[in-house]
Amino acid sequence: MKNNKHTIATLGSHSSLQILKGAKDEGFKTLIITTKEREEFYKSFPFIDEFITLASFSDFPSIEDKLKEKNVIIIPHGSFVAHLGTEKNKNMKLPYYGNKSVLDWEEDRRQQREWLSKAGINVPKQYDFEHEPVTYPIIVKSYGAAGGKGYFYAKNKTDFEKKIIAFGNKKFIIQEYVIGVPLYIHYFYSPLTDKLEIMSMDRRYETNADGIGRIPLLGQEGLDIEPSYVVVGNSDLVLRESMLPEAYDMGRKTIEASRKLIDKKGIFGPFCLETIITPDAKFYVLEISCRIVAGTNIFTNGSPYSWLYYNEPMSTGRRIAREIKIAIEKNKLPLILG
Repeated sequence: MKNNKHTIATLGSHSSLQILKGAKDEGFKTLIITTKEREEFYKSFPFIDEFITLASFSDFPSIEDKLKEKNVIIIPHGSFVAHLGTEKNKNMKLPYYGNKSVLDWEEDRRQQREWLSKAGINVPKQYDFEHEPVTYPIIVKSYGAAGGKGYFYAKNKTDFEKKIIAFGNKKFIIQEYVIGVPLYIHYFYSPLTDKLEIMSMDRRYETNADGIGRIPLLGQEGLDIEPSYVVVGNSDLVLRESMLPEAYDMGRKTIEASRKLIDKKGIFGPFCLETIITPDAKFYVLEISCRIVAGTNIFTNGSPYSWLYYNEPMSTGRRIAREIKIAIEKNKLPLILG
């Protein structure tokens, strides 16, 4: 097969196991870039063909020439932004799956909001605390992909003023705190076929926000515990079928708006809308992740939704590899590379 000439590579973190297992299942050679303390762990998996070990992920630019010689296609995930930053990702000269132009929009939460608003998607109220009154409770979010680190909840103005000191000069946004069920919807869009798929859904376990909920309300009184939203794991969810058409429509609107705001390619491949569903079954979209998300790791053998599309095990990682394989076979690889 033509794809045997290419090697699928990624950083050893986040969703790399799913990505590389899917690549191997689709007939590609696989390569992982890891660090010394993780090397033994990743070497225990038989579907990883080659290893490059770095002192730190931030040293990635030093091996770009070596990777180019191996005819590598890089599959980005959340750790690329977290460890390399937006500029190193944008300046990468290797074949890169996805549209790099979306990185600036993903990083800037105000641009994210513009994108979602222009798409006609329901979003929580966002406050400019220096110029307008704030209705509490609120959640404050720092910029960047850090798995919920840097978020805090504030119940009133005094609470906010006390906690915001720790942010220093960091950029942040203030959103109304929407109470409901968190639902993370994993999409895949193919520009080769103009087909949108809902691949899977998850909810996140956040420490200690989820742990506090196990303590009865009366037992919480007097405890000096601040909610933390750092993600430590994920669990699967399926949505009421009557709500699926709206979830699908939100994904399609996101794609269409991206073509108008970002560039003609817009967003493609895997992405995730991070939502809250209120008791009146209303979706609020809090954020967009413009790549594969860690919640898809639950579905390495596929999900109830991917099974309906494919009738075979199809993780998001394998779906990426399938898309690359089809693009190679049709001589359309440039269409899906940034």
